[in-house]
Amino acid sequence: MGHPIHVLPDHVARLIAAGEVVSRPLDVVRELVDNALDAGASRIEVELDGGGLTLVRVRDNGAGIPAGSVGLAPLRHATSKLAPDSGAALRVTTLGFRGEALWAAAQAGELQLVTRPAAQVGAAEVQACGDEVGVGRTSAPAGTTVTVRRLFARLPGRLRTQAPPATEAREVTALLGRYVLHWPGLHWRLTVDGEVRLTHAPADHRGAVASVYGPLNANRVLPVSSGAVRGVVSRPELTRPRRDRMHFSVNGRPVLAPPELERAVIDAYAELLPAGTAPLCVLDLTVAPEEHNPNVHPAKQVVALADLGAVAAGVRAAVEEALAGHPLARAAPALLTPDAAPPTPHGHFPALSLVGVYQELYLLAQGEGDLWVVDAHAAHERALYEQLRREVQAAPPLELPEPELLHLTPEQLACLHERAPALHAWGLAIEDFGAGLARLRALPAALAALPVPRLHEQIVEAALGTGSDPARDVLARLACAPALKAGMLNHARGEAVLAALSGCEQPWACPHGRPTTLRLSERDLAHAFGRRGVRDVPRGRDAAPGVSGR
Repeated sequence: MGHPIHVLPDHVARLIAAGEVVSRPLDVVRELVDNALDAGASRIEVELDGGGLTLVRVRDNGAGIPAGSVGLAPLRHATSKLAPDSGAALRVTTLGFRGEALWAAAQAGELQLVTRPAAQVGAAEVQACGDEVGVGRTSAPAGTTVTVRRLFARLPGRLRTQAPPATEAREVTALLGRYVLHWPGLHWRLTVDGEVRLTHAPADHRGAVASVYGPLNANRVLPVSSGAVRGVVSRPELTRPRRDRMHFSVNGRPVLAPPELERAVIDAYAELLPAGTAPLCVLDLTVAPEEHNPNVHPAKQVVALADLGAVAAGVRAAVEEALAGHPLARAAPALLTPDAAPPTPHGHFPALSLVGVYQELYLLAQGEGDLWVVDAHAAHERALYEQLRREVQAAPPLELPEPELLHLTPEQLACLHERAPALHAWGLAIEDFGAGLARLRALPAALAALPVPRLHEQIVEAALGTGSDPARDVLARLACAPALKAGMLNHARGEAVLAALSGCEQPWACPHGRPTTLRLSERDLAHAFGRRGVRDVPRGRDAAPGVSGR
């Protein structure tokens, strides 16, 4: 049976008050899930209607609240998790501890709590709205069910600033995915507007990755178990251009990781990881209660670590040990990406004549009195991207004779519900098929015959990614695969790339933002070689605006 609830004295409450607890439905879900985990639940079910503004419900099979204490539960700073002394606030061992979650939910909406410890006969029911609290008796299975209805209905100003329901549902899906990753040994279930969005049966971290990111990703992770660090990291071939799948928890609490911890993981890969990429990782860190402070953020997403350097060193060592224990294909070392080339004196792309090819990847060209170095892959990628963009706009979408079923992560499914109309207008028809699957029914005709491996899968991944412009993300990804790679370049292809680049609307960067060209003036070369003489005059890039430089 759970510990009795008590109201914290003012001097302790002041130590832990950290700002507003409930400003959106996501906050309610987080606080109630934390309470369920603190209660030792092995099964947690979350329901969301209307993006959480209509209803949020969290049901667990945990310890429950004794009938004698249940009336205190919705009072502010009433908690069973923190002793009423100042020292306890410095040694937090639970996910919840402020005693504000139920109170804040009752202030913002209509709270119903039904709870029964396993050894208690009959359940208690609490109804709370604002400062009005009513307690009654009912029947219920062991555990606790908390329902919050009509969130912010009494706060019209707050209601007007809420995100659209589909956006909030996507955020809640992502949050529940985080809990699944860090608490993989539990049963989890998320239902949005009556539709199951995420389910997970007890498993290890690899199984959690399968539930959240799909089996293909789960097959490419390695276990990490060293000291106070547990979890999984991805093999070097599974990388991402962003750090959005680097997840950390501290003593069971999913947190926004300090950059030092992300850097520790990336540094552990060393040359196995190309520059500018990040792995997938799920790492659970354990620290002594007095060595961290979870009370520096209203939503407790940020924790302060007493010795961040030591924790980061431990993370790096644990990941290095995991990688060293497996045969891994070594990736080519990555080079630093220089700054983008400045615009030409005339604001347009110059006529370049090819001088030569270097390392079967770079074009050496001259134009406007300067030496130009062109990254053939980036330049070709830019030209293909703009060609695809034109062709997609020119032709109607192509209906697939046999719609293709694809596995989607819960976050991708949530994103699909949010973006489906915009994608359909662009020519990409994707339908939720249930059970974590989606059906691809149509796609822009210009994309259908591209020589790209896993074409449909790549289109859907890019369309349902985290970028703000799905159409651009799809075309950028598809332009990369057929673009010239190192070893494929010769003089004739180099000429064709320069011609294609000169016809681009925006020739200065590839669709991913890398520069296509570098420019070196004759004066820079002359000075570098110590030359002084008649050629040491402003030419090319050094010429004043309006001077031809030829």
